[in-house]
Order: sequence, then C-alpha cells, then structure tokens
Amino acid sequence: MEIKIIPCLSDNYSYLIFDKNKKNACVIDPSESEPIIEMIEKNQLNLKYILNTHHHYDHVGGNEKLKKRYNSKVVGYKNDKDRIPEIDILVENDQIWKAENFEAKIYHIPGHTTGHIAFHFFKEKKIFTGDTLFSLGCGRIFEGTYEQMYNSLNKIKELPKDTEIYCGHEYTLQNGNFCLANDSTNLKLIEKITKIKKQRDNNLPSIPTILADEIECNVFLKAKDLKSFSKLRDLKDNF
Repeated sequence: MEIKIIPCLSDNYSYLIFDKNKKNACVIDPSESEPIIEMIEKNQLNLKYILNTHHHYDHVGGNEKLKKRYNSKVVGYKNDKDRIPEIDILVENDQIWKAENFEAKIYHIPGHTTGHIAFHFFKEKKIFTGDTLFSLGCGRIFEGTYEQMYNSLNKIKELPKDTEIYCGHEYTLQNGNFCLANDSTNLKLIEKITKIKKQRDNNLPSIPTILADEIECNVFLKAKDLKSFSKLRDLKDNF
C-alpha cells in the first residue's frame, strides 16, 4: 500500500492510499478536491473510495466533487450519516471494512466530535486518526467530553508500538512547544522536536509519527488519569 501525503488548505493533510498494481485508490479526509485530483491524474489512479474520519468541513470539503468526477463511494460513521456529505457506506465501531485490496478496522474515537472514527490498516500498521490524535498533541474537544477523548486516546495507545500515525493537520511544532513547556526534561521529546524542525525547514511533513514516540513524548498520552488529562487539555486551549 502506497501513501501520498497531500497538503490541503492552510495546514490540513489528506492522504491518498493506493494499490500500485491495480491502481485502485482511497482518499482519506479530502479537505478540497483540486490537490487530490492532481495527484490522482499524475499517478493514473482509480479513486474507488473516500474515507471520512469526521464531518468537519476541512475533512469532507472535497467529497462532492471527487465523488461526481470518479464515481467513488463515501465511507463514514453510521451515526454521522446526516452530517457527512454524499455518504454511501456506513461503518461502525470495531467493524472490519474490506474492499478491493484495502482492509481497515474502524475505531469509534469520540471527543473532538461525537462521531469521530479512525481507520486502522492493521496489516500495514498504519492508522489515520483525523483530529483525535496529532503528533505531540490531541484534538480540541468540541462535541464530546474530556472522558471520551481520554478513552479514545487510550484506545489508540493500545495498538502495536510501531504503528504509523497519520493525522489531519500539521500542528506538530506548535504541539511540541506545549509538550516541552510541560515536560521540559524529556530528552526524547527534545530530540524529536529538533528532528521535526529540520523537516519543516525543508518543507517536509512531520507526519507520519510512530506510536512509540508519541507514548514517550506526547503529554496527552502520558497523562496518568482523567483529571491530569483534562487539566492539560484546558492549558493547551489557552497556550
């Protein structure tokens, strides 16, 4: 499975995943259609599926145009069927979604929104976490509760430690500054931020990140209980 990281809007990432042999593709969270179309045409791919982690416009903005152009099927969480544009295939928690050569386990991970899901391509050890888990951060709590977000992050934390995490935004340096302010003696964190600064200086994405690194460096994953997590989330909102 090949993955193309596609910068969209000001700081979003969409992901094009495809089978090199059959040229069939899925796009995850198309913020807008134009950059996705450009990448599809360049690689001569067949866009079969559009996978949405949640209903926010900066993750579904390209659904309509892409579906119309490529006759793709839109996949999203069953309880968000009235909020995800053009949705065709409804998935639920712990379901294995399988189509063509693609196979992913669906995790319902509410907090940022009530209907947020992740797509875990477990055979390839890659998970697309939308706006729940970021590199060195986690999403704002808009619709859910602190407890839901804390539990959602702990669900991801239980995956194999070499899992690659692909998230919805390039927020890593800003997140890193917050982590450093709350975990200033963490040498692994300092090393990770130094590496990320070099990547960003060269206009390279800081994504993917590895779960093992996040467990060591991301203060939200290091929170020992709901109370300390909630305090960190409040501090980050005002950082």
